[in-house]
Amino acid sequence: MNASFTAEELQFQEDARQFLEAEFPKDIRAKVEQRVRLEKDDYVRWQKILYKKGWAAPNWPEEHGGTGWTAVQKYIFAEQMARFGAPEPVAFGMKMVAPVIYTYGNEEQKKRFLPDILASNVWWCQGYSEPNSGSDLASLKTSAVREGDHYIVNGTKTWNTLGQYADWIFCLVRTDNSVKKQEGISFLLIDMKTPGIKVSPIYLIDGTPEVNEVYFENVKVPVENLIGEENKGWTYAKVLLTHERTNIAGVPRSKVRLEKLRMLAAQTADGNGGTLSDDPIFKNKIAEAEIQVLALEYAELRALAAVSVGKAPGPESSILKVVGTEVAQFIDELYMEMAAWQSLPFVPDQFVEGFSGEEIGENGEAATALNYFNNRKASIYGGSNEIQKNIICKAVLGL
Repeated sequence: MNASFTAEELQFQEDARQFLEAEFPKDIRAKVEQRVRLEKDDYVRWQKILYKKGWAAPNWPEEHGGTGWTAVQKYIFAEQMARFGAPEPVAFGMKMVAPVIYTYGNEEQKKRFLPDILASNVWWCQGYSEPNSGSDLASLKTSAVREGDHYIVNGTKTWNTLGQYADWIFCLVRTDNSVKKQEGISFLLIDMKTPGIKVSPIYLIDGTPEVNEVYFENVKVPVENLIGEENKGWTYAKVLLTHERTNIAGVPRSKVRLEKLRMLAAQTADGNGGTLSDDPIFKNKIAEAEIQVLALEYAELRALAAVSVGKAPGPESSILKVVGTEVAQFIDELYMEMAAWQSLPFVPDQFVEGFSGEEIGENGEAATALNYFNNRKASIYGGSNEIQKNIICKAVLGL
């Protein structure tokens, strides 16, 4: 793969930079720089700016509102977004359920749901994991029993990210208990305002309810909200997960964090009269992280090239997910090492709005610990890394 940008690509890079400089709201940028948690309105406001520009859904087919960009243009835009700290569109609608709808949904469903997803008029959340079904997702128990022109849904979904904001949820439900577990699952779209749905927050280590449990008690869902065929949901779910796992790789963000790490290392004393930039062991660790990110970057470009010609990500999405999350966690560890004893112990009262999240010193050590603890989940969500390694062994190595 030729890593050199053409004149046209360099011009696109400059256009993207100028757009972000002019249009990314300054108040949201300040929040990102200060590690202040963004609210729903922040995400939606920024996504609507992208939508107005026509840049909200780079990976969508053009006929549904995609940009028609090449793989390189998508990569350039993602990199510029990371450099400005601009949040990616919330994945659940734009990058997860939308590809399932435009690939497997009928024409009525496409017309009904895709425009509002593209315009960020509707907030979606995911209903996959259950209290006893996580990595072994096919063992899910939430049931959907058809009664006339409705399904009656009962069960519980957990680790539901940002579901407290959601208007709709896409769910895997069991519609047949008499067949192999993967063959009795269907893919339903459910309005969160439907009677019988209860959202209960799960508070994370930083004290915020980022995830939830969602309870369904005799929830009536119109049959017209079934995507594709009944009992074929596992097929659609796997396609969705490949898109999710590719997105988790997070190469642009890791590159930006490494640049900041290198800068901070030059400012942080090593205890021997120099800085961590002079410490050969720490320098080797930074170099190791940079090599891993570079290799991951090329793998992601290959995956984007496949998506750009209409293919769904294959088993390479599992490789991107495993390596991307492990590299991100390695970078977290380097920040913790730089902060040293000042990053410990975890004291909730330190986590206040208004300080810079990864900056070492001036109370930034607290946020360094927060990032470390919070990002431990990255190797679990989207399918645990252990499960991804099994997929790689079967689909890539043929074991």
